Amino acid sequence: MKTVEEIYGEMLACYGERTGLEPEASCDLSVRLYALAAQVCALYIQADWTVRQAFPQSAEGEYLDRHALLRGLERKKASAAQGVVRFTAGSTAGEPRVIPKGTVCMTAGLIRFETTQDGTIPAGSLTAEVPVQALAPGAAGNVAAGTITVMTVAPAGIASCTNPEACAGGGDQEGDEVLRTRVLDTYRRLPNGANAAYYQKEALSFDQVAGAAVVPRPRGVGTVDVVVTTLAGLPDQDLLDQLEAYFQERREIAVDVQVRAPETAAVNLAVQVKPGEGRSFAEARAEVEAVLRNWFTGKRLGQSVLRAQLGNLIYSCESVSNYAIKTPAADVAVAADILPVLGTLTLEEMA
Repeated sequence: MKTVEEIYGEMLACYGERTGLEPEASCDLSVRLYALAAQVCALYIQADWTVRQAFPQSAEGEYLDRHALLRGLERKKASAAQGVVRFTAGSTAGEPRVIPKGTVCMTAGLIRFETTQDGTIPAGSLTAEVPVQALAPGAAGNVAAGTITVMTVAPAGIASCTNPEACAGGGDQEGDEVLRTRVLDTYRRLPNGANAAYYQKEALSFDQVAGAAVVPRPRGVGTVDVVVTTLAGLPDQDLLDQLEAYFQERREIAVDVQVRAPETAAVNLAVQVKPGEGRSFAEARAEVEAVLRNWFTGKRLGQSVLRAQLGNLIYSCESVSNYAIKTPAADVAVAADILPVLGTLTLEEMA
């Protein structure tokens, strides 16, 4: 693209050819020509930007959204992480103690969660586990076990809280590159209302669905299985029922469509890490554990677990200077309808 100086130089050259004169740099005509050159350069920039937005391969933001709408797609919204918090009373009591819906707990990093239903500590008991959901949607709500430890306002008789397991399922709004991939895929694999591309595209149009696979003829000719996952992993029955009803209304005649959760394949990891200079093993361990746990989401449906990918994740951690993967000893291959999930995770300090 031409710069302002290049356009200005061309204007001066053209003016000189036509008049035989060369204006002084500080004269009024030179100033006018330079101002005009700046406006012409702005038109070049605008034209270049317009061309980029005209094609899904280079469009951005709301203009990419418009390309997606032409293909029957929408950008997926952010989702909130979910989990369970265990509330502990200071002492036993003869009457049940209620933990109201909407009780807010948070991590040391001020990531807040609220209970999604009323909970009760029975008489004579000390603990109760209540489902919670992150107040702000996004991947930041995917926190490790034992990190939710603060109550903004403790219910009567409740002394402490913690999450016995990690909270998961939080995802940021779909980015341009992910949406672009989905849009371009509709051109490469044209959905026709009956092929695998159609079923996969429609399943992925649901905000909760992170991965979808289509299994043709699982029960013979005229049968189709649609396998779906969420960011947290396996879908709940409500989502499966929604998808089942959706496809029953849209399936082709005489085709038996079944929506189901995938089978899972546990992947056990044993990793040695060496902390970077000025970093402790505790820091490195916490960072690596968080990265690995957050990588095993429903997006991994049908994707093999490659040692190279795991190594890249580990070495990208700022607190790690070296690593060694002991288990698995080789890449873990999975079928299209299998979801690899994290099994045991062992982290040791490298000698």
